[in-house]
Amino acid sequence: MVGGELTLTALELSYNETTGFYQAPIQAQANGGVLVIDDFGRQQCAPRDLLNRWIVPLESRVDFLTLQSGQKFEVPFGVLVVFATNIKPSELVDEAFLRRIRYKVYAEGPTVAEFRQIFENCCRDRHLRFDPILVERLLTQYFEPRNIAPRGCHPRDLIDQSLSLADYRDEPRQLTAELLDAACAGYFVDESGS
Repeated sequence: MVGGELTLTALELSYNETTGFYQAPIQAQANGGVLVIDDFGRQQCAPRDLLNRWIVPLESRVDFLTLQSGQKFEVPFGVLVVFATNIKPSELVDEAFLRRIRYKVYAEGPTVAEFRQIFENCCRDRHLRFDPILVERLLTQYFEPRNIAPRGCHPRDLIDQSLSLADYRDEPRQLTAELLDAACAGYFVDESGS
């Protein structure tokens, strides 16, 4: 898995002159498995440049790497590349590139019932008592009035921020309305300035 740190040089052989060895590019290291490009579109290289580098391998399942000497050689491109993004695909690349990414899956945010279950699971994972009243309060006082769509990461993030604040204050590690309020105040951006 790679994210925003991905550069075009990571897609090529890297030669270490001191040791005299090459390091394989990320797609070769993931060969036979899955390579997740997280936050696609936020890398240090443009999405178009990344896909231009892989346009032939994605279609032909063969990649070409170049040695220091300039000699090229063929390697299998047997990796399932998963591009994860919250940017509309049409804003990232054109239709020709989208054709080469054969499967596109839209992952919707959780329903309110699923959000409650995720929140409960996060509490259980952290050995916390689950209080459904706190979740309802969160939904009615923060999500609904601000028109915030529930996301699967919100319970984890808000619980972890609440616990961090409890640790900082040297308070018991338990969820309270006050801790969740503080977590929400720091987590959600209010662009109105109020």
